[in-house]
Amino acid sequence: MNKALLKLHISVLLAGATGLFGRLVSLQELPLVWYRLMLTVVMLIPILYFQHKLQKLEWKKVMQIAGAGMFLGVHWVLFYASIKASNVSIGVVCCALIGFYTAFLDPIINHHKFYLKDIFFSMLTLTGLLLIFHFDTRYRLGIAIGAVSSLLAALFSIYSKKVTSKYPELPTSTFVNYEMIGGLMIISITLPFYMNLYPENSIVPCTTDWIYLIILALVCTIGQYLLQIGALKKVSTFTMNLSYNLEPVYSIILAMILFGESQELNFSFYVGLALIVCSVVVQNLIASRPSKSPLKGDFKD
Repeated sequence: MNKALLKLHISVLLAGATGLFGRLVSLQELPLVWYRLMLTVVMLIPILYFQHKLQKLEWKKVMQIAGAGMFLGVHWVLFYASIKASNVSIGVVCCALIGFYTAFLDPIINHHKFYLKDIFFSMLTLTGLLLIFHFDTRYRLGIAIGAVSSLLAALFSIYSKKVTSKYPELPTSTFVNYEMIGGLMIISITLPFYMNLYPENSIVPCTTDWIYLIILALVCTIGQYLLQIGALKKVSTFTMNLSYNLEPVYSIILAMILFGESQELNFSFYVGLALIVCSVVVQNLIASRPSKSPLKGDFKD
């Protein structure tokens, strides 16, 4: 469990850096995500091939794994839309809602009872976000988009957990590969409609954009999700999603250093963030103790 938690928190650190690219890359959110997924698939397939880890699966398994990736692709589009409508700090702090959605959706989807502990920590997180939403009216559009983005991220995590549990014989890299392909498929289908609606928006990256996109795909996508899905085999979906509430901390610190966003944030933001961090710290202390809760292992269908 300790090794799995270490992998989980390294993946959270890498995830924290992804929000920065919403400001570093000049492209709008949908083409940005398309290039991120395209580069990820283009780089990941040769890596797996030369490591003799590239697997061909039957069509049923491909569609099940790729289905999770479709949730992920749309989540990323809305995530970057939230950042561009507000700023990095607001966009990433909305990811704290993932734990809230999971606490209610996971018992329904996986047919197990609700746990008051999970609901309590989720409500603490929600309170923190509502403080930011209520007192800082400048970024309500960004927060609203971020809330929908977090719902899709929660569905991705729950569905991905079910699929990895169903096929425990498959390596982590196989899940990542087909999830990225699934995300690329759904965004590729959407991209022509986007180009028709917004012909004035460029979809061609400049030289600097290419550098940022390659780093985003190789380090913050391939590296992050290999660690995340590996951790999912040992920790619960709820623990993973709540741990990802630390993502805003890393993103906000980096955004303050790189973009000077501390001048854009008020006192209510920091109070709300403190509540979110508190829920993460206490939950992770509880998660490190032995427990018989079904949230400590793979869920049964």
